[in-house]
Amino acid sequence: MAIPGNFLSAVTESIDPNTSGWTPLLNCTISMGTGGRNGDGCLSIKSAAAGEMRARTVSSYAVTAGTVYYTFADAAGGTVPERIGIRWLNAANAEVSILWSLTTTTASSTWHRVSVAGAAPVGAVRAQVVISSTPAAAGVITYAENVYLGLPIRTTGNLLPFGTETTEIDASGWASEANATVSRQVPVVTWSVDNYLGGGHTLAITATAAGNASALCVDRPAVTPGREYLAYAYLNPPTSASDTWIELRFYNSAGTQIQATRSSLAAPGTGFYRQRVSAPAPALAATCSAAAGITGASAGQVTRLETVVIMVAYALQAGTVVSYTDSSFEHGIGSWTRTAGVATLARSTPWGAYALDGSYALTITSSTATASTIRSAKIPLKAGSGGLGFRVMLGSQVTAGGWTATRGVRWYDAGDVDLGLTASGVAAVPGPGWWYLSNDVVAPVGATQAAIEWTLTATATNSVLRVDKVALWEALPLVTVAAVDSSASITLTLRELTADDLITVYRVGADGTRTLVRGPAGLMDQVLIASDILIIEDYEAPLGVPLSYLVEIRDPATGALESTRTSDSVTIAAGDVNLAWLKDPGNPQRNAQVMVQRAPDWQRPIEQSAYVVKARRNKVVLSGRRQGLEGELAIWTRTDDERAALHWLLDSGNVLLWQAAPGMGVTDMYVNVASITEARTDGTAMEPWRSWSLPLTEADLPVTTGVNGSAGRTWQDILSEFATWGDLLDTYATWEDVLLDRRME
Repeated sequence: MAIPGNFLSAVTESIDPNTSGWTPLLNCTISMGTGGRNGDGCLSIKSAAAGEMRARTVSSYAVTAGTVYYTFADAAGGTVPERIGIRWLNAANAEVSILWSLTTTTASSTWHRVSVAGAAPVGAVRAQVVISSTPAAAGVITYAENVYLGLPIRTTGNLLPFGTETTEIDASGWASEANATVSRQVPVVTWSVDNYLGGGHTLAITATAAGNASALCVDRPAVTPGREYLAYAYLNPPTSASDTWIELRFYNSAGTQIQATRSSLAAPGTGFYRQRVSAPAPALAATCSAAAGITGASAGQVTRLETVVIMVAYALQAGTVVSYTDSSFEHGIGSWTRTAGVATLARSTPWGAYALDGSYALTITSSTATASTIRSAKIPLKAGSGGLGFRVMLGSQVTAGGWTATRGVRWYDAGDVDLGLTASGVAAVPGPGWWYLSNDVVAPVGATQAAIEWTLTATATNSVLRVDKVALWEALPLVTVAAVDSSASITLTLRELTADDLITVYRVGADGTRTLVRGPAGLMDQVLIASDILIIEDYEAPLGVPLSYLVEIRDPATGALESTRTSDSVTIAAGDVNLAWLKDPGNPQRNAQVMVQRAPDWQRPIEQSAYVVKARRNKVVLSGRRQGLEGELAIWTRTDDERAALHWLLDSGNVLLWQAAPGMGVTDMYVNVASITEARTDGTAMEPWRSWSLPLTEADLPVTTGVNGSAGRTWQDILSEFATWGDLLDTYATWEDVLLDRRME
């Protein structure tokens, strides 16, 4: 799969089906290797003699001086370690300099990541990727594939800048806090082939002497008191018994630390393990940061970090009122308590052994075959929750013995008065494997708080139950539709989906005709579900006619149909019959409504060859297939804003959708627009009306065109990357480019 945002072609990136994107630069020959991960092909670089060898991309790619660029590759070679670089070129294609990564600490025959990032220097206008290693003899091979060059790839929503998240530029985002030195290293780390956030450089925290050692992130992103935040990083402990940790810290407006929440890694080995910690910002919090370290280190021991993130904690279920801390159990049992019985509560161990979200779960152990009750903290509900229906869900796994359970919610009013328990009947907790157990409850009148409560009875001594991904949310319809007449679109909301299932979404006409609905990657035909909620804005729905939506959900392994959902009927108001819509399916923000002056007089061309046959009266005509409609649409724009909007829509040259009100003798049609004419109407020079002639050629529905959007991009992502508004002006031409992160070259 092509790496998003890659300047390199697919062939150069994956070295499939050939090595045409690469050429020797120094002391080497190149050839096609096998056994790659991004396709079978890989680049084989063989040394011609002892000494450094280099291979580079054939093409060079436009860059802007001062802008940060990032390159990475997966490399392998059991004889000699390697490095990667960005070769900066000037306007004459002469080398300005090469930005090199650090060399991998050891050679390895397994695929591992090498990477580096940095600002293009003054004078650089183009760049190439260079792979380098320094063998001690001829005939030594270094392999590379899955190569990227482009803008930095960073975690969406991260409050920390790219350089601090990745240390691919330098280690300046971090400082020694206690008994440590801070540096960068490139150990052998094998990331998933499509984990584009995983890099080569890691932050190395080296204990100066025996004792506790730690480093602190120097960035202080702003926070909102009361909002829950999540921090995480990949931790690489020096030994599996080492006590390594990450902390989320909050500071007041004077810069004084007022809270720290620590999450210790229960390492199953000495690899890289993502460790998470979450906490709500306290009342006086103004900023936050992250720290990491090791407790009881030996002198010289090294703890490494990779992909450090601080973000607003995400909801494990859309609309859930349960905090991330009490839902995922990443640094402990949260606020859960045992209110009756002998059961003990603890975080599972080691890392990754039991989890639905993150790497840990709540572990409930009963030494006797008796009943115990566990309960969460009181959870605030929105005003007016009394009388509303809620759904409570917990993921559970029986790992020893057996259990029966009564699952429910205990309600409280604003004065903390207990309003009673709404619970299911007693039932066996199923097993083996993970099961989502849910039940619906109704909040009593006056309820302003809720606590999830389970009464568990062990059916054998030393029974063990794991619980993870806890959620409580207002039970809303699984499918809702709403027409948005102002934009001639329909909003389809799908709730309580299962991540990683496959989804297909059809628009169903009154006659039963099905049409696939467009999503971010094109038509939504067996698309992987990424979240439990999916909101689709359908800008291609017809005007003024009733329609509905059909959703099919399939098993990702077998493709078998698991379930279907059908929406209510919905209609977009047709509006003024004198107006029509011109829409860009891939860029709905450009859609424009225009006044029709005159509908086209359609033509349908056909390719024909006529032959005169001697002694015959009639010609012999050979015909191709008659083509689609062609004609000229005459429209008006009535204001300067309408005129600017139409230019913006037409600038791209994309296939457009023309929609008119029912009864106007025109069906919805995808069209290409040829050379346009914009003319002034009769009147004074200040008259804003314009008369337009748009030559249209009928086109097929664009199948692969996806809806351009921010893909989660927020103002925080921009704040994390740019220091001033002036930096934005120097980087983006329009606000649309800011939204889509399309930078000027």
